[in-house]
Amino acid sequence: MRVALTTGGGDAPGLNAVIRASVLAGLNRGWEMLGIQRGYGGLIGADEVVPLTRASVRGITNRGGTILGTTNRGNPFCWPVTRPDGVLEECDRSDELVAAIRARGIDALIAIGGDGSLAIALGLFEKGVLVVGVPKTIDNDVGGTIRSFGFDTAVGIATEALDRLHSTAEAHDRVFVVEVMGRHAGWIALHAGIAGSADVILIPEIPFSVERVCEKIAERERMGRRFSLVVAAEGAAPVDGRQSFLEARQTGRERRLGGLAGRLAHAIGEQTGKETRDVVLGHLQRGGSPTTHDRELALRFGAAAVRAVADSDFGTMVAWRPPDIVRIPLAEALHEAHRVPVDGDTVATARELGISLGD
Repeated sequence: MRVALTTGGGDAPGLNAVIRASVLAGLNRGWEMLGIQRGYGGLIGADEVVPLTRASVRGITNRGGTILGTTNRGNPFCWPVTRPDGVLEECDRSDELVAAIRARGIDALIAIGGDGSLAIALGLFEKGVLVVGVPKTIDNDVGGTIRSFGFDTAVGIATEALDRLHSTAEAHDRVFVVEVMGRHAGWIALHAGIAGSADVILIPEIPFSVERVCEKIAERERMGRRFSLVVAAEGAAPVDGRQSFLEARQTGRERRLGGLAGRLAHAIGEQTGKETRDVVLGHLQRGGSPTTHDRELALRFGAAAVRAVADSDFGTMVAWRPPDIVRIPLAEALHEAHRVPVDGDTVATARELGISLGD
């Protein structure tokens, strides 16, 4: 059996641990394990497939990033191609990818990625490629799994940042707006905001009002609390529904969210007269060593993916439904994103603590 691993999208703490567990579990079965570098770009118009041995995965559980190199965000079903006239357009190169997989003698593919990468995996499965998916998202927004690896690390980094900003905000009577990742789901903002004693938490699931945010800051002023911490997921949007983007959409890629903290800080400063600063954590949330929880979960995911291959249970994704790792159809995982339930316990906890959600 020849099994290849591929990663897609941004890196996440714990990604190397998934690779290590999959490789060791496969080698222990006598399989040949391969790694496709640069995501699917390592097979489209290239041949960047490397053997994965015990030596190549030794000591990588605690390392951030990915030993397979920079993940490629290109989608083989709408791949960016430059025409002879210099115009960039998208074309379907999925048949070319399937042919490359077969030409390499790859029997099965373990696809590690978020909703976009898993949608590609489902498309390949429908074209006859034997695929097992592993959810990878620090945003925790892949459907069907309670948690994915990388989320716990990201929350810890955001919480530590809030702890550090708390003291300087209090010392200078400032308002800090901290922007964290969370394109479609506000899990990082919500969990870090609660743990880090934020005063306002803004998430994509609940449209916010700048006026309500300012009311919370003014309320704290009346109580003698002359500083405030606002945590905003990058995908949070005001009641008019307009999200903040850094740039126009590029061919083959989604538009980049960003700029919310700066715009919100400016609005808060204008309406309250408070000195307001914005902090964007960005890729700090992706980097560094994974937490114990993320390492363990990633290792379990990697081993479970190999078991699924061994059982010929293809077209599935491994998922954590405590206390077990289970398998669900890829189509089920992609049916609905894992978003924060606005009537759930975590949101209720935030409200009970007096945290404003901007609504």
